Parts: sequence; C-alpha cells; structure tokens
Amino acid sequence: MNERLRSVLAQRGVSPESLAAECEVDPKTVGRWLGGRVPHPRHRFAAALHLRVEETFLWPAPQPRSGRPDTVGIELVGTYANRASVPREVWLSLLQEAETQIDVLVFSGTFFAQTNPHVARMLAERAAAGVRVRLCFGDPKGQAAAVRGHEEGIGDTLAAKIRASLTYYRSLPAKAGCEVRLHDTTLYSSLFRYDGDLLVNPHVWGQPASANPLLHLKRVDSTGWFDNYAQSFEAVWDSARPWTPEPEGTTTHGQD
Repeated sequence: MNERLRSVLAQRGVSPESLAAECEVDPKTVGRWLGGRVPHPRHRFAAALHLRVEETFLWPAPQPRSGRPDTVGIELVGTYANRASVPREVWLSLLQEAETQIDVLVFSGTFFAQTNPHVARMLAERAAAGVRVRLCFGDPKGQAAAVRGHEEGIGDTLAAKIRASLTYYRSLPAKAGCEVRLHDTTLYSSLFRYDGDLLVNPHVWGQPASANPLLHLKRVDSTGWFDNYAQSFEAVWDSARPWTPEPEGTTTHGQD
C-alpha cells in the first residue's frame, strides 16, 4: 500500500476520482497506485504537481544497497507560496491529531489564534491527553522584536502584536503539560511542530511572515532538515524565559 499517497490525498481533501481526472487516467488506475503500483513518469509528475508535494516523497527511487537514502528529498511533503495560503483545515487537523508534542516558535503568531478562536482550549485539551505543548513568542521588550519591527517598517507595532497575541494564552501556563516562553533571538523561520510533522515558515527580510513561503516536512530520520529545525527550536527554547501572564483587568501597557 502507498500510505504516503493515501495520506496526502486525505490531507489535501482530494478524492481518488479527482486525482484520476487531473491525471487523465481511469479511477481504477489511481486505485492501483494506492495499492503500490508506480505510475508512468508523466502521471507521477502530474499527480505530485496537483497535490503540491515532491514526486520523490510519493514514489521514492529505489536506493542502492550500499547507498544512503536522500532523506531531505523524501521529508518535503509539500510547499505553499505563502503561509496565508495554507488551508485552515491543515492547521486544525495537525493540532487535533498530535499525540506527543506541539511546539510553536514565532514572534507574534497572531494568525494562530485569529484563524482559530478556540486554539487555547484545543491546546489545553491536547495537553490533558498527554501532549507536551510548548509555545515560544518573541519578547515584546526584547531587541530582536524591535529590530524585526524596524525591518518590516512597522516600528513598535510588532511588540504590540506580541502582547495582543499573548492574551489568547493567559490560561495555558497554569495547565499541566503547557509552557509559554518569550525569546529574544533573531528568528530566521517560524516553526510549528506536531509530532512528526513540521511546518517551516522561512523569513524574507522586510516582509511579514504571512507573505513568505511555507514548507511541510515529515520526519524520516536524524539526518534531514526536520531534525535541524527541531534542534534550532530547542536552542531558542532553552534560552527563552518563562512567561507569566498578568491577571485579568491589569493594565498591560509595558507588560509582557
């Protein structure tokens, strides 16, 4: 069975019949692909293009007995032209299906709550189910946020956005399994990890993160991109300071 193809179809919301129509083949042919048959090269290309994934992820090339697999080639599940184009359903399904850990590294991450007003409750529910939840936001008082705001041409607005975003997560630090920290580091990529899935949002100088590309990685082993990004999260997390929310009704001007 080609579980990768089956998984991507489900994630993209594409039926086997729709893929068959896109590739101009009989639906039974797609059924055979799902059963493990490798398509003709032009059909592999068309299917991968339609599903927005790397062809080698769906149909990895056989490796020589003594060769080392191209880990990076099969880790890249999909790409998006910008973060704003990632379907809301992708964010929700990854969060809801996480079983061991959820890690988020951003400056403000305002979209994370604005596209899902129940995100704090959902994160708390995952933590109650045994998932380790770690959220790392930029320190609104830090130098890194000030520099980034200047580069984007928005000045102190980024610090204000961070403070506004944090209000959604006031209840989380008190929940078992949930931690929220503030970092003061140069952020080259925003990271969103859900177990073995990692959404990487590289930053382009002077542009908001939402306008920049996004890569969807799946962990294969410790030699690929996934672990490199995961290790960078750990490094930032270790240097970040715990965030303690102000009580409800407290004046937040100048506070974290």
